[in-house]
Amino acid sequence: MTVTETRTLVSPKAPQRPRREKQSAADWAFHIFNWTVFAVLALLCAYPFYYLIINSVSANDVSALGDVRLFPVGFHLENYSEVFQLKGLTNATLVTIARTVLGTAGTVLASAFLGFMFTQERMWGRSFWYRATVVTMYFSAGLIPVFIIMKALGLTNNFWVYVLPFIVQPFNIILVKTYVESMPRSLQEAAEMDGANILQIFFRVYLANMTPILATIAIFSAVAQWNMFQDTLIYITDQSLYTLQYQLYMFINQASSLAQAAQNAGGNLGQIAAEATKQTATSIRMTISVIVVLPIIFIYPLFQRFFVKGIMLGAVKG
Repeated sequence: MTVTETRTLVSPKAPQRPRREKQSAADWAFHIFNWTVFAVLALLCAYPFYYLIINSVSANDVSALGDVRLFPVGFHLENYSEVFQLKGLTNATLVTIARTVLGTAGTVLASAFLGFMFTQERMWGRSFWYRATVVTMYFSAGLIPVFIIMKALGLTNNFWVYVLPFIVQPFNIILVKTYVESMPRSLQEAAEMDGANILQIFFRVYLANMTPILATIAIFSAVAQWNMFQDTLIYITDQSLYTLQYQLYMFINQASSLAQAAQNAGGNLGQIAAEATKQTATSIRMTISVIVVLPIIFIYPLFQRFFVKGIMLGAVKG
């Protein structure tokens, strides 16, 4: 055997790049059409948020006339410093953050555990409890009976009314149950052979492998908790428990009087401020809306990558 033949046998074969199929004119036209349509839809979805932001940092007298459409006019940030001086806003922000964190954590943990337990054939009354949970998606007692129950449980004017009623979510439980059923049964069998009990199997084996579906549930729950204000309207009269969304609801209804209050806050500050930076009803609405919306806008993309994987794996068994 010659040296050349030996080198040919020993040297690894270089990987070949897959050939790219040549795009026809019709393919290019289709892609360009898709990109154009999705770009237009993206702009239509993003513009309302952009409109809020540019109006909140523009001259208030100009934004009140509706003359700010594409770019800020008379850029300034005094709106934010003055809005944060409004009474109750800081406390409402803390209440909303607390309910979002605790409510999301409780919903994710309960959904994960119940979804896992409903896959265990040895669970007593498994079929009955699963059906009893799912049926609550279709039937509700109504506002008055629910209010009576909350009052009997001592949850009116109580922070935990924001957390406890939302922990068990049937839709989330169904997603987790289907996701667990798609995981290999051998994981649990191996853990049982090593002497693990049911809680150890859940926390050490399954919970660590549920990241996609749990991240999906977490963002659903966080967005719902952050945006909720009806429960404050129904169950809460203590102002120290008002949420940020409920404060926004009241501020929008009282925007004119709040604008005057913001101008007078700080004594001489309101007297020496330029006319363009004095608060108006429009500036109050725009600025508070930005404060409420921005946290979700920043958090949502971080979890978006889990959506398709989590929903698809939790929607199809096998």
